[in-house]
Amino acid sequence: MRIGLIRHGLTDWNALGRIQGHSDIPLNDEGRRQAGLLAERLVNERESVQWDFIVASELSRAQETAQIIADRLHIPLLEPDQRLKERSFGQVEGLTWQEREEKWGADWETLELGQEKVEDIQARGLEFLNHTMEQYPEQNILVVSHGGFLSQLFTLLLKEAHTERIGNLSLTVLERTEQEWTTILYNNIQHLQ
Repeated sequence: MRIGLIRHGLTDWNALGRIQGHSDIPLNDEGRRQAGLLAERLVNERESVQWDFIVASELSRAQETAQIIADRLHIPLLEPDQRLKERSFGQVEGLTWQEREEKWGADWETLELGQEKVEDIQARGLEFLNHTMEQYPEQNILVVSHGGFLSQLFTLLLKEAHTERIGNLSLTVLERTEQEWTTILYNNIQHLQ
């Protein structure tokens, strides 16, 4: 069983450096183009891995990314999964790095500003993976989610091997072997270059 974890395509807020969280910001034209490039890559790699279906967060930027890929690969797009939703950032949503620092200082991440706790994000991510593995043990699944969510999931699964910011339309492929997930591909964006 393989799971391909994808961060959604670019949005206007991504381009401006604004934290999106649960704010439902749509893809921009560049994000749509990126999704098409990844879809084309996956079509060209069909001999090495055949993807059975795709599932995404309910937020429109993830849903549209998933739909573009599903259409190109001719695979089903399942109903959205709540567990894949981006981290809620509370009062921080919509603000740039500079605005966050001006308002709360350089250590804003350590403050209680209504953001979802890391442990809760990791728990729902692991619950999604375990449930999916039990439900579809012999299938290869594409998942479209969000940078904050994926970063916390990778911190849990990959430990110190997770060292990079998760790029828009990056692909990470995990394979389930015995009792653990192994990394086949990590935060790869070769299709965008």
